[in-house]
Amino acid sequence: MRSKLLENKGLLNLIGGGEYDISFERKGKEALTYIHEILSEMKANPKFIYYGKQTHGDNIEYCDGTRGIDYPLGKIFDDTDGLITDIANIALVIKFADCTPVLLFDPINKVQCCVHSGWRGTVKRISKKAIEKMCAEFHCKKENIYAFLGPDIDVANYEVGREVYDAFSKFKNRDEFFIPFGEKYKLDMTLANLDILLESGINRKNIEISEISTFSDLSLNSARRQKENYRLNCIISMMV
Repeated sequence: MRSKLLENKGLLNLIGGGEYDISFERKGKEALTYIHEILSEMKANPKFIYYGKQTHGDNIEYCDGTRGIDYPLGKIFDDTDGLITDIANIALVIKFADCTPVLLFDPINKVQCCVHSGWRGTVKRISKKAIEKMCAEFHCKKENIYAFLGPDIDVANYEVGREVYDAFSKFKNRDEFFIPFGEKYKLDMTLANLDILLESGINRKNIEISEISTFSDLSLNSARRQKENYRLNCIISMMV
């Protein structure tokens, strides 16, 4: 399970689902074995592997092999939901259950960025911040950026309260991705994140959207489906 569009442009990537458990807190160093299994399937041999301690924020950190905190599985940044690099052979890892993983890649300037966009990160427009960072700090042009919206929970199974609807009040297209459902709403996270990418200037033809639901596809983990015992999926990406 991967983005074929981004892979064809030069970005190795692969999603690890229910067959893996990459939680160091639960599995200890065994989690590193799972990471290497995914990398082996990708035919990737990274010099460094980066993670973020994800907090549903919008902080994005630069990965160059020297920055970050040493971690049994590689290097990690505190309070970080986005990772960016312009260096080959650095693997970036984003964990997700029902939230939306977003990959961004500029094959011209060789810059990749991955973000974890839950509803809070989506409200903060973390993907837009990532695109702005690619352009401002790495001289990318929006017309050269390709994007992948990975598997997330489908709208039929994502019921949220009024407070979530209200949090999106600054989105002019809000009612295109919220469906009233009694006193609550159904939220389409894929459409919400697509709205951000298009608003940020990414060409629609440069965006690949996964049709897979983390809730419905039993090969993936889902917080809503598995409840308190849920595990995390991951998406790993690397330039070569």
